[in-house]
Amino acid sequence: MTVLDDAGSSAPEAAGEPTDARGRVAELHAIRAEALRGPSDKATEAQHAKGKLTSRERIELLLDECSFNEVEQLRRHRATGFGLEAKKPYTDGVITGWGTVEGRTVFVYAHDFRIFGGALGEAHATKIHKIMDMAIAAGAPLVSLNDGAGARIQEGVSALAGYGGIFQRNTKASGVIPQISVMLGPCAGGAAYSPALTDFVFMVRDTSQMFITGPDVVKAVTGEEISQNGLGGADVHAETSGVAHFAYDDEETCLAEVRYLLSMLPSNNRENPPHAASEDPADRRSEVLLDLVPADGNRPYDMTKVIEELVDDGDYLEVHERWARNIICALARLDGQVVGIVANQPQSLAGVLDIEASEKAARFVQMCDAFNIPIVTLLDVPGFLPGVDQEHGGIIRHGAKLLYAYCNATVPRISLILRKAYGGAYIVMDSQSIGADLTYAWPTNEIAVMGAEGAANVIFRRHIAEAADPEAMRARMVKEYKAELMHPYYAAERGLVDDVIDPTETREVLIRSLAMLRTKHADLPSRKHGNPPQ
Repeated sequence: MTVLDDAGSSAPEAAGEPTDARGRVAELHAIRAEALRGPSDKATEAQHAKGKLTSRERIELLLDECSFNEVEQLRRHRATGFGLEAKKPYTDGVITGWGTVEGRTVFVYAHDFRIFGGALGEAHATKIHKIMDMAIAAGAPLVSLNDGAGARIQEGVSALAGYGGIFQRNTKASGVIPQISVMLGPCAGGAAYSPALTDFVFMVRDTSQMFITGPDVVKAVTGEEISQNGLGGADVHAETSGVAHFAYDDEETCLAEVRYLLSMLPSNNRENPPHAASEDPADRRSEVLLDLVPADGNRPYDMTKVIEELVDDGDYLEVHERWARNIICALARLDGQVVGIVANQPQSLAGVLDIEASEKAARFVQMCDAFNIPIVTLLDVPGFLPGVDQEHGGIIRHGAKLLYAYCNATVPRISLILRKAYGGAYIVMDSQSIGADLTYAWPTNEIAVMGAEGAANVIFRRHIAEAADPEAMRARMVKEYKAELMHPYYAAERGLVDDVIDPTETREVLIRSLAMLRTKHADLPSRKHGNPPQ
C-alpha cells in the first residue's frame, strides 16, 4: 500500500516495502517459500521422528511428478483469542489442490500436522469445502490425506460447522466421484465420520488411529484401559470393525496402493473404468481349475487361487481382505476390462453368508454399480450361518442388504456356480431370478433348497424311522434325492442356468459375455431414492 506525499507523488508506506514489479515478485517468492517450508525444521523433524511424512511429501508420492497445483496456499485464519491472533501460518494446516495419477486428474487435500496439529478451523474447513466442490464440478476423484487432531477448540462452534460442510459434500459426492480417505495419523471424534462416508479407507499401522471417543474417555466412562492402537488402530479396523478397507505397514506402500486403486476406477459415474491392454490371452484355458476345486462339496479350497487363474495375469486387488474372510470382494481385469468379483471363500466358515459377509459384499456391489464396474459372482455357498447370535444380530436385515444391492444394480452381472448353492444364499448371491444377466455353472454344481442329507431327513423322515435299517434307508434316500433334484443339469434344464461350461474355458466364457454386455442399458423406476434395509 502507498500514500501520497506533499507533492502529490506516491511514496512507500513503510521502509523496505518493494516499490516495483520485480520487488513485488521477489516478495511473492519469499512468501511462497515460507508456505512451502512449513512452520519450522523442528516441527518437520518431529513429524519424521514419529515415522510420518509431511503433507507435501505425501502429496509427492501420491501424484505424478511435478503435477500438483496448489489452491489457496496463502490462506490464513482470521480467528482471535487464546493467542491465535499471534500465530497465523500460511495454508492454515491443510494443503489443497489437484494433480494427476497416471495422467488423470485427481483432487487432494492433506492435513499438515505441523500446524495446529492439523486441527480444523474455519479457514481450514473452507479450503477443504472449496476443493471438494471443485472435484465434484470437474468430475474427478478426491483423495483426503488425514492427519489431524480434530476440531480446533479455540475456534469453538465454527470448527464444528466446518465438519458439517465436509459431511454434506461427502454425501453429495457419493456415487458421483470416487472418494478415498487415507488415514496417516489420528482421526478422532466427529472427524472420523468423513472417512466413513467415503468409498475406501486406507490406514497405516502404528501411526494412524480412528475412534469416536478416545482411550481416556473410554476409561472414565467404562473403566476399560486400552491403548490408542488397541482401540482404533489399523489392524482393529481392518480385521474387527471393517471400517478400514486396506492396512499397510508404511506410508510409501499405502500411497502406492492408493495409486493402484485409482487406476481401476473411473473418474466419475459418467465414465467407464480405464481399459488396460493385456497380453494375457482372452482364450487362455485353465486346466489347473479341474484339480483346484474338489468335486466333493465338503472339501475346502482357496477361492483366491480360482480368481488368480481367471483374471488377467493373476493380478487383483482384494477389498476388505482381512474382514469377513468368508467372502471375497476384489477388483481385477478380464481382457483389460475392470470387473468387480464377489466370491464365497470355502476356506473360511465353509463360505457361508453371515452378517459381516453380507454387509461387506453389499457395500462392494453398490460401489461397483455406482461406478459402472461389471460384477462377476463366484458361488460356492452352503447357506446362511445358523445361530442365535446371527438371528439376534439381525441376519435377516443384514442379508437383505446384499439382496437389495444386487437387485438394484444395473451394471452387467454374471454369476458362476462352481459347486454348491443352497437355499436363500443361492438366491441372494445374484441368481438369475434376481436379475443376473447370465448364469453359468460347472459340472460340479449342486443347486438346491438345502444339502441332500438335510433334505432327505426332512422329506423321508417317516420312511427312515420305520425302516429296519434306518442308516441304510437314509443313504438310499440321499442318493435318490441327489439323482432327482441335484444333478448338475437340473437347473439348466429349467432355464435357471444359461449353460453348464467346461471349467477350463471359464475365462474365455466370461470375457465373451462381458464383451456382449458392454453396451447394456437398464433403467430403474422413477423415484427419489430407494429405502434399503438397515
